[in-house]
Amino acid sequence: MIGCTKLLCGTATVSEALHHMKTGKMPARLLAFSSDLRPLVVWNTTNRCNLRCQHCYISAEDRSYKDELTTDEAKAFLTDIGQMGCPVVLFSGGEPLVRPDVYELAEFGTNAGLRVVFSTNGTLITPEVAARLAAAGVKYVGVSLDGDRAVHDEFRGREGCFDDALAGLANAAAAGLNTGVRFTVNRANMDDLPAVIDAVVEHKVPRFCMYHLVYTGRGEEMMDLDTDLAEKRKVMEFLTRKTKELHAAGQNLEILTVDNHADGVYVYRKVEADEPERAEEVKQLLEMHGGCSAGEKISNVDPRGDVHPCQFWPHVTLGNVRERPFSEIWRDESNLFLKALREKPKHLKGRCGTCGFNHLCGGCRIRAEKVTGDLWEADPACYLTDEEIGAA
Repeated sequence: MIGCTKLLCGTATVSEALHHMKTGKMPARLLAFSSDLRPLVVWNTTNRCNLRCQHCYISAEDRSYKDELTTDEAKAFLTDIGQMGCPVVLFSGGEPLVRPDVYELAEFGTNAGLRVVFSTNGTLITPEVAARLAAAGVKYVGVSLDGDRAVHDEFRGREGCFDDALAGLANAAAAGLNTGVRFTVNRANMDDLPAVIDAVVEHKVPRFCMYHLVYTGRGEEMMDLDTDLAEKRKVMEFLTRKTKELHAAGQNLEILTVDNHADGVYVYRKVEADEPERAEEVKQLLEMHGGCSAGEKISNVDPRGDVHPCQFWPHVTLGNVRERPFSEIWRDESNLFLKALREKPKHLKGRCGTCGFNHLCGGCRIRAEKVTGDLWEADPACYLTDEEIGAA
């Protein structure tokens, strides 16, 4: 996750991050810069979803699924990651709000010492649902928008989804929940990006995350719709310019990008050119962030309790929380796959291997594996020039 606003506009500093690391109380807004390997855990609470989105990474549908974690099993898992000191558990899906015991589990997670946040399509967040989430101690709700009204509804497979998602965001905010919008960019919706950001500003949503496409689940079927390298660069040129414009105008909006850490190097090079006096601090923040967090600062537990390096890596299972606690699985030093992920620069090949910034990027190993068959090969979504990835 690349904090464009933090890096471009100086709303986070190395000294601030180091201070909070020393106190052991890293605020949520600075977690990306923590050196702690107790991960943010993305928990797919259920495979079931009331929609059928084109890019869903677990291919969720509106039907029942067998063998999902029971309430008691989920509570044991939440207790374990709470005792482990994991900073955040993200309730995802499918659609987490279709799980009948989700409010009970959210409250349980909060009482276990976790910061509980939700990733949802937003269509089910009525005022009553928002109030129940707030009462359960939920801190943040991220809602996906895939474009302006027509494009979003087509991606989500149901007319009216766009308006329902905006209503859900409004209801969540009215209940006192922090909110954000998630947008997965591709060729079918890249031209809608300005309109989506305008909608975010208009509705006073304080956070906007632009996701790059990862080729997992139904997202793999969309590989041909992924933006090409020139389009990725064009999108980042727009997004960085918009970030600075909105910040200068006093808009309370944090902009981030997810799933392409080349964005961090792009931002660094931009600061180096425009504000060279700030470049070293931006590079230090990116080094503290460490690039792709799969197997390090982020993990995934699927609806059946299988543990994965991240939510986009369902074909690699590290263990199951029904058989061993998550904390044991994550700290297992005999797991050579986890060990390799935690020392990525040693294994990278191609342009990623020779890149002078691979220690603060690392590329997306899933995209590399899907395209080349080798997870350590170059990320095909890197749009940076040879000059830009020269020695740091």
